[in-house]
Order: sequence, then C-alpha cells, then structure tokens
Amino acid sequence: MPFCTQCGSQVTASAVFCASCGERQQTGGASRKASDFLAGIPPRTASMLCYIPVVGWIPAVVVLAAERFREERSCRFHAFQGLYLFVAWLILDWGVMPFFFWHDRSFMPFGLGGMLKAIIFAAWILMLIKTSKNEDYRLPIFGDLAEKSVAEQR
Repeated sequence: MPFCTQCGSQVTASAVFCASCGERQQTGGASRKASDFLAGIPPRTASMLCYIPVVGWIPAVVVLAAERFREERSCRFHAFQGLYLFVAWLILDWGVMPFFFWHDRSFMPFGLGGMLKAIIFAAWILMLIKTSKNEDYRLPIFGDLAEKSVAEQR
C-alpha cells in the first residue's frame, strides 16, 4: 500500500488526496501521462511537424530524442530529412547570403540567394504535403543523407 508524500500516512493506490493531511498524491497513471506527452501523437503527425518551415528542427530533435519513436524508421527518416533541410537553410542564410550581400548589394535580394531560399521553402511545403498523404518521398540529396543517418542508428 502506498504512503502519502507529505505526512507518510498510508493511502489507497487510487487516492487523489491524503485522508490525513489533504495533500495531493502522485498516482502512477498521472505521472506516466505527464512524462510521456508524445504518447498521443501518431507517427505521421510527428513526421509532418518536422517539415514546418524554419522551426521544424525543434520537433525533429524531439522525435529523434524520444523513446516513443525509436523504432519508427519512417518517422526518424523524416526527422533527419527535416533537420538537413534546416541546416541547408542556415548555411544559405548565414554563410552564403552575407557574402553576396557584402559583395554586391543588388545581386542577392531577388537573385540566386532568394531563389535558393524559395527552393528550400518549397521543399518543406512539398514534404509537408507528401507526408500528410503518407507518401514515401525522398528529396534528392537530403533523402540520401537521412537514409544513411537512420541506417547508422540501427
């Protein structure tokens, strides 16, 4: 029989409050629900979250770190592919764009850099649509990298 976390009195296993002191008790079901917030998220939804433009890296990291999706190969693939798209966005935004902006102010705003950013953004949207329809689609370079990353973790 469990004991109260505040006063140490015996309480029933299903008690929400202690009969002696009135302190709220931690029940096994409540603590389990609080610790596993990913339990209600299906793999397809988790995969889609990894492709939200610019901020999809956050759910991608959560998916890769979560025990819930450890055996979901497709979900982990989409998390890696979403991360690689974000890394390409960062390289373009922080590495390539400043160089061209410094070199020629009129070249980059609507030129090559803008076009490359639009391609990455379109890839995010394309993958959101493909993933929402449960279609297995791999982007040319990023898909190969993601496939290798998933295979290395097995």
